[in-house]
Amino acid sequence: MMIVRRLTDKSDIEAAIKLTIGVFMVFEAPEYPKEGIESFKTSLSSKEYLEKLTFYGAFDGGKLVGTIATRLLGSHIALLFVDEGYQGKGVGRLLFDEVLRCCYTERLTVNSSPFAAGIYRHLGFIDDMPEQIKDGIRYIPMTYTKSKEGKEQ
Repeated sequence: MMIVRRLTDKSDIEAAIKLTIGVFMVFEAPEYPKEGIESFKTSLSSKEYLEKLTFYGAFDGGKLVGTIATRLLGSHIALLFVDEGYQGKGVGRLLFDEVLRCCYTERLTVNSSPFAAGIYRHLGFIDDMPEQIKDGIRYIPMTYTKSKEGKEQ
């Protein structure tokens, strides 16, 4: 049974960062310039940056199989990565639903990688602008708006 919970333990957060970098290197890094790969890795080694994030993890039998991190009081998704063997099995949806449950703002934003843009669109995000590049990082600014009934968009 899959369990999703907030990560507060240092070892859990370190495991989430390791999973994030591993998935990034397989699925996203091949499309990034060297500068982008280094920028991404540098952000995940910055104590100042990491302290701004709230991490959640999806566990299958005690194994961390996906992670999502938010900042700005939960209104911005900074990271969403799922282990290769669990992709396409609803893990990203479970993580996103947990963020929705914990987030009190009406809108959530993300700067999606081109690789993940389809996943975010499937979750209900809308592109705000075309693809951007900053410090070698490729991203598409996107927004999710909760419906007035309190249900997902």
